[in-house]
Amino acid sequence: MYRQYLRERENMSSGGKLKVLLILGSIRDGRQGLRVAKFMRRKLEERNFDVKFFYPVEMKFPLITQPVHFYGPERKGAPAILVENEKFVKDADAYVIVSAEYNHNVPPALTNLLDAFPCSAYSYKPSGLVCYSMGQFGGMRAAMALRAITGELGCLSVSNIFGIPTVQNAFDEEGNPKNDHMESGAKKMLDQLEWMATAMKNHREKVGVPS
Repeated sequence: MYRQYLRERENMSSGGKLKVLLILGSIRDGRQGLRVAKFMRRKLEERNFDVKFFYPVEMKFPLITQPVHFYGPERKGAPAILVENEKFVKDADAYVIVSAEYNHNVPPALTNLLDAFPCSAYSYKPSGLVCYSMGQFGGMRAAMALRAITGELGCLSVSNIFGIPTVQNAFDEEGNPKNDHMESGAKKMLDQLEWMATAMKNHREKVGVPS
């Protein structure tokens, strides 16, 4: 069976790439998350994923007063930034969420972005969690909150979490890792994510999704 998966992976590499939405949730001054996101983007591209990057700072993503699906099926009157980016959420085969830990929880900019789009846009696809902190626990309390959030959105996270303790010592400004744990930690999570994304994409294409 694993050989069959490898053949399917090879077919995707030669044709239809898996699409992944990489989401960075922190907008705080002095944030370390951009270094982490640069590293993760390289790791995803090395696996031949087609990567779209959601970064609220660069996107100038607004504070949401109404999610896009509240504007009806035609999205009449919805802000252009929501309509345009909903397509990327829907088209993704998987999600990688890079999150800091604020007050032992998820950054508000991240939940604001995730909640701008309907659960149906995320459903029946996997997600991978990359959490970090400047302390020794690597953002794991935020990761536990994200487990519940991704479960409700329908893009359940794979079991392996890539946690990064003392993130300020883990990468340079360009996202180059300073220790071996970064490479091995990312690989474990992405191995699971790629397997699940491939399997779920194949099943969506063969049988569709529940209405």
